[in-house]
Amino acid sequence: MIYSLHGILIETAPNLAVIECGGVGYACRTTQNTLSALGSVGNDVKVYTQMIIREDAVELFGFADKNELNCFQMLLTVSGIGAKAAVSILSDLTPNKFALLVASGDSTALTKVKGIGKKSAERIVLELKDKLLKSNPSLQDMPVSAISAGADNFSEALAALAVLGYRQEEVMPVLAGLDETLSSEKLIHLTLKAMGRKAK
Repeated sequence: MIYSLHGILIETAPNLAVIECGGVGYACRTTQNTLSALGSVGNDVKVYTQMIIREDAVELFGFADKNELNCFQMLLTVSGIGAKAAVSILSDLTPNKFALLVASGDSTALTKVKGIGKKSAERIVLELKDKLLKSNPSLQDMPVSAISAGADNFSEALAALAVLGYRQEEVMPVLAGLDETLSSEKLIHLTLKAMGRKAK
């Protein structure tokens, strides 16, 4: 099993990165988020991989970090969700945002991903929400904390909004649509602005 690849990025295409290692070019199916992280052709890159063997093909999937690989592997456990759908989801959503949506039970937001219908989105939430919480029982009282490391700003914003009287189910869809690199203050400001528009 190939755990990871470290080499030179020699070619890219939509959802595809070719990485040359020791004179061999490995074609990795991947997400748009990983392609952005890898950067330009010629860069020295590393991806974590998952090989999928079917009767008619052997495909290698590569991801810029372990969080995205873990989300991909988790999605593959959902009945009816294949590698193509998983890549599509993780092209639209970062691992942090994906965990936010699943932990909060927001299946509606998942339907915005191309190729993911209402039933598939509901199945993803139904089958993965408990897995996220069981993997860390301490998150039972605050599902949003199931987001992977680096999402502290989201947690701070959520807590502050709760103090202001907003319910988690109200603000979660708004937060999930914002840039996770923003400060908690900015996240709060943009959420309140969006909630104000909804109230009109």
